[in-house]
Amino acid sequence: MTVSVPTILAVLALALALLPALLALANLLALRKAPKAPAPDGLVSILIPARNEAGNIGPTLAAALASTGVPVEVIVADDHSTDGTAAIVAEVAARDGRLRLIPVPPLPPGWTGKIHACHVLSQAATGRHLLFIDADVRLAPHGAASMAAAAEAAGAALISGVPRQVTGSLGERLTVPMINLMLLGYLPIPLMRTLRDPALGAACGQLVLVEAQGYRRVGGHGAIRASLHDGVHLPRIFRRAGLTTDLVAGSGLATCRMYTNFRESWAGFSKNAHEGMATPRALPVWTLLLGGGHVLPLLLVLAALLGAGSLPLALAAFALSLFTRAAITLSTREDPWTIPLHPLTVALALTLQWNALLRPAQAGVATWKGRTYPAA
Repeated sequence: MTVSVPTILAVLALALALLPALLALANLLALRKAPKAPAPDGLVSILIPARNEAGNIGPTLAAALASTGVPVEVIVADDHSTDGTAAIVAEVAARDGRLRLIPVPPLPPGWTGKIHACHVLSQAATGRHLLFIDADVRLAPHGAASMAAAAEAAGAALISGVPRQVTGSLGERLTVPMINLMLLGYLPIPLMRTLRDPALGAACGQLVLVEAQGYRRVGGHGAIRASLHDGVHLPRIFRRAGLTTDLVAGSGLATCRMYTNFRESWAGFSKNAHEGMATPRALPVWTLLLGGGHVLPLLLVLAALLGAGSLPLALAAFALSLFTRAAITLSTREDPWTIPLHPLTVALALTLQWNALLRPAQAGVATWKGRTYPAA
């Protein structure tokens, strides 16, 4: 009996949709919520790199300074802002002695902006734990204490979580959900906790807590000075040194609105694409995994409705893909209206990655916050 090509593709799509479904199930069961128990003794330094963040920094400071359960200091590094960022921070610091504003020196050769600002912050910090957050992250009152408690419970020198992602525009809803899909659908968290393999290290650069002694032992941000993707590279240097890293459910610890429109989202995700999927070796594999497991099922359903291939198999693959996305979206408290957009979200993510890989050499740079870096 001859099996048609659409039927073969439907079987492949079902298998590729099953992989992230199983991983997501295992990960959601394994991903411990950060405990609300009392944090260990010692100061937590909340460290915020800021470059032209006048629209964000006020609420971010208010949330950080409202931290409970652990003593905190809050340090903002003004990275040559040309708006009112520094003035806003200075005004709040005049009212609350726990807040300090420090200037970032000129960017040295070989460094990227955020990494350098985080390095400067770490040198000024005095806490037992250093909590790096982006300027658009709003900590929950128990967020800092829970992160420190989770690190202590796991014996981890670095711990991270993905804040609840707030999306307001269609462009954000089509791009931002890929963060949790990649983390929960394709990183085997139970295996990450069992093995020290650096390749299994992962973090979200929006919310990273490190134990200060271990951080300085491995060289901190100075060891990844040329990186644009600290979420990939920082946990790996900890794991290479034999230190433990871990992930927690971050949606209850903080919120973040990364971007406000499609153009910002495209630029933001493009800037570090070469340190993620957009490499000649990795991207064909990711295209098979993501395209085959999340885009192909919808195409096969449409083809089957036109009389080509097996509709039951195609529907099973499509339903499994949407189920995975729904489980991740609901557990991370993201916008549920993004679930029906899922195949388009994945297709758009792959388009972005291929664009980053294939764009002409003269365009092979990443521009972010007014700075330009080599993209490869």
